[in-house]
Amino acid sequence: MAEGTGAPKPDFRNGFSVGDLPDGGMVLGQVDAEEVILVRRGGEFFAAGAVCTHYHGPLSDGLVVGDTVRCPWHHACFSLRTGEALRAPALDPISCWRVEKVGDKAFVREKLAQPAARTAVVSSNSCSNARALPTSVVIVGGGGAGLAAADMLRREGFDGTLTMISADDSPPYDRPNLSKDFLAGTAPDDWIPLRSSEYYSDRRIDLVLGSRVSSLDIKRRQVQLENGKTYGFGALLIATGAEPVRLQIEGATDAQIHYLRTFADSRAIVAKAASAKRVVVVGASFIGLEVAASLRARGIDVDVVAPENLPLERVMGPDIGRFLRGLHESHGVVFHLGTTVSRINGRSVTLSSGGILDADFVVLGVGVRPSLALAERAGLAIDRGITVNQYLETSVPGIFAAGDVARWPDPHSGERIRVEHWVVAERQGQVAAKNILGQREPFTAVPFFWSQHYDVAINYVGHAETWDAADIDGQLDLNGRDCAVTYKRRGRTLAVATISRDLQSLQTEAAMESG
Repeated sequence: MAEGTGAPKPDFRNGFSVGDLPDGGMVLGQVDAEEVILVRRGGEFFAAGAVCTHYHGPLSDGLVVGDTVRCPWHHACFSLRTGEALRAPALDPISCWRVEKVGDKAFVREKLAQPAARTAVVSSNSCSNARALPTSVVIVGGGGAGLAAADMLRREGFDGTLTMISADDSPPYDRPNLSKDFLAGTAPDDWIPLRSSEYYSDRRIDLVLGSRVSSLDIKRRQVQLENGKTYGFGALLIATGAEPVRLQIEGATDAQIHYLRTFADSRAIVAKAASAKRVVVVGASFIGLEVAASLRARGIDVDVVAPENLPLERVMGPDIGRFLRGLHESHGVVFHLGTTVSRINGRSVTLSSGGILDADFVVLGVGVRPSLALAERAGLAIDRGITVNQYLETSVPGIFAAGDVARWPDPHSGERIRVEHWVVAERQGQVAAKNILGQREPFTAVPFFWSQHYDVAINYVGHAETWDAADIDGQLDLNGRDCAVTYKRRGRTLAVATISRDLQSLQTEAAMESG
């Protein structure tokens, strides 16, 4: 546990009493004006930067697991030995310092060098499955999974040709932010790209934007773009993500209807919001509710229309559904549930229940579908997603899939699952990259996502499509906002949603990992 935030920060240059730091303990201090955490594991002491490189979360409020530290906000994981960002959503390392124990004190000395790229070799424990390292890798998809894979390939020492082909016009960006801070107007444009343009050139990543792959030739090991250009590959990662479900609404024009999936989508909504006074959001999903919260932050009146009886009831149950409805209503959102939009005529939005709403524009957030067409045409095994094994390899050797399109054998639920979570996509991209290089690392991460609604964040670990019990610990109301909801089936914990309990969320994740 970290020290209380009000306590003065010790200067680790002057030493810290070993007796004041129990095994597994963590204390926040400083070194040369930098905030640093000092961690003890048995007889070893580690000093590392105290701020997560993802969204700058306080690692001192996180969890130490072995020789790693995990961020309380979005569960990034860092090595305490080297500072390397071991698991997304953080991609950049934290700093580390050498620690020397002298008598009964631990002194933090010089800063250590950042971890260097490793040399790519086939793991010695995979001899029976060993294959030559590919000389070229093509990644189809420019989202979180694709970028995380490219980043990990270079970190793991892959020195061959690396091409990332994206249908998007923008380089990989922070997709979760599009419906949150960016749409609310509190995050500028330059926060959204995940990497600078120099990053791709420095690492020799050929980023091909605004281009769709039209076909995959498995025998020739090549992909062809819609413009006719072809790229050969030694290994391929399919990370094509998902596309919004699009509704056909009588009378609606393209100028009135907006979806939110891409950076361009979010910017278009921001532009419309500049002069808007009323907006109708169709769908009480995570995207729909986050859009509603962001537009309310801009002072826009918001009506949410959805066919279900409660927001997110299918995903999180009626208790959180009622809480979220009350939270949004307390911020001025008006819900129209058990109905949907049947017609749009100018500014008039007619509901199937007969009501009529006024709107400057309409945002549709009614779910997404995985982009499977490329894999289906190529003959890869499909089962409500691209079927992959524990190493994220498809039915064709050397072709992998990650992110929203992949359905994998989840060791925690014992089922094959496909989830549409940003952190899962990035972590799958990282593991797929290692397995492209022959490391045979199974994907065992516990699914995690977060959702932001005004000043309330919901963290969710695990995966529960169905459950027979949802046990609430704490206060799930507008006054309390401090709880954990545990979803169980036949007495087995499948998932836990937490509000204002970041450390418990991390502990739950670690417990699920250990079985």
